[in-house]
Amino acid sequence: MEIEAVPVEQLMTAELATVTPETAIEAAAGTLLENEAGSLVALDADNQVSGILTCTDLAGIVSEGSLPTDGTVGDYMTSDVTTTGPQDSIQDAAVKMITGDIQHLPVVDDEGEVVGMLSTTDLTAHLTYMDSSGTE
Repeated sequence: MEIEAVPVEQLMTAELATVTPETAIEAAAGTLLENEAGSLVALDADNQVSGILTCTDLAGIVSEGSLPTDGTVGDYMTSDVTTTGPQDSIQDAAVKMITGDIQHLPVVDDEGEVVGMLSTTDLTAHLTYMDSSGTE
C-alpha cells in the first residue's frame, strides 16, 4: 500500500503563540495556558527561531523544587531547535520527531520565519482519520 505524500503545511497549526528569549518565565507559562498550547517558539529580533519552550520544560523547572521569580524563557528554552519546512512531507517530519524525541516541530519558510507548528497530536489525528469514514 503506497501512502500519498502529504506536505506538512496541510497538518500544521498556522496560528501559534510566540515569545522572545527575554520574556519572563512566569509570563510564558501564562501564555501557554491562555493559548492552550503545548509549546512556545522564542523568536529573536529578526523573527528567526531562537528556541522553543515546552510544557515539559516547565514541568522540569517545577520538579527542581524552586520556582524562578526572575528567570526568562532564554534561561530554560531549548536553543538547538529542529525545524521542518511547509513543503516537507509529514513522513520526513515524523522521522525528525521520532529520532529527536520531539513533540512540537516548528515549521519555517525559506527565509527562516516561523509559519506554523506540527505536533504529535496533528500526526496522530491525521493517521486516525485518513482512511476513516467517521463514527457516529
